[in-house]
Amino acid sequence: MEKILEVKDLRVSFNTYAGEVKAVRGVSFDLAKGETLAFVGESGCGKSVTAKSIMRLLQPPFVDIKETSQVLFNGEDVLKMDKKRLRNYRGNDVSMIFQDPMTSLNPTMTCGKQIMESLILHKNISKAEAREEAIKTLKLVKIPDAEKRMDEYPHQLSGGMRQRIMIAIALACSPSVLIADEPTTALDVTIQAQIIDLLRELRDELNTAIILVTHDLGVVANFADRIQVMYAGQVLERGTVDEIFYEAKHPYTWALLSSVPKLAKYNKQELYTLKGTPPDLILPLEHCPFAARCEFCMPICKERMPEETVLSDTHKVSCWLQHPNAPKVKSFYEREV
Repeated sequence: MEKILEVKDLRVSFNTYAGEVKAVRGVSFDLAKGETLAFVGESGCGKSVTAKSIMRLLQPPFVDIKETSQVLFNGEDVLKMDKKRLRNYRGNDVSMIFQDPMTSLNPTMTCGKQIMESLILHKNISKAEAREEAIKTLKLVKIPDAEKRMDEYPHQLSGGMRQRIMIAIALACSPSVLIADEPTTALDVTIQAQIIDLLRELRDELNTAIILVTHDLGVVANFADRIQVMYAGQVLERGTVDEIFYEAKHPYTWALLSSVPKLAKYNKQELYTLKGTPPDLILPLEHCPFAARCEFCMPICKERMPEETVLSDTHKVSCWLQHPNAPKVKSFYEREV
């Protein structure tokens, strides 16, 4: 499959009064046309920072993207684009659905005007043509009575409708890559399913590559092609959906899978919860970042960072349990299934 986006050794730090917070630590991945890649992990693990770095929305001096980092769109380094090329790149080549539509949408502008704005900027068309294109886009995202919604303000719409407006803005210029940052947050499960179904249909119809950022494994189960599990700014495990759900090898992935409620439970046992808190990202973390919370932690885990073990062409994991001398263990999750 043709690679449309490549991220190599992405390292992002925030400069704070307390010190340098290393939010993303050497993240690498690629994305093919029409593919869906999901980033999964707890809040604060670096998912959204990675997504915003691809869009170059994090600006110095408070944010520092290290010189070794590369974000390649069709071979062109996004981190080296000038202002003119960057303005064309955002929205036209790569677009983003932000986490909370109520705070991302401009409350003083009609929904239609916010969609038309990017069309006029990127496609250099008249307002009348932009309005027609915006109405078509609203119909594409299945908003009823699109002509009427064009002249309404965000506060007049429901949460699900506002999210569809955000998707319409992101899709207005037919981008090659769509980044969806927690697109189903604060929505009820019925609307969540509708939004995911909509993204799936748009991906299949427009052949748009999608990066889905979420903390909910249930959302990605029937949607993503590949999953990357992030923790403390690093990718601990990566693989296809089937490999992550049925052949997971990292204790953190096991914990995430175990914490998802299951319909097949016959007893009333308590839902699994992961004890402890993530590490302080100001610290250097020269050992496994998950060591303090891992029930299978060994002395080596607190001394050195494990190398990435290749389990298959698509499945890789960074864990000392994959070492030939490590004890063979069965996770809480494996004992369940």
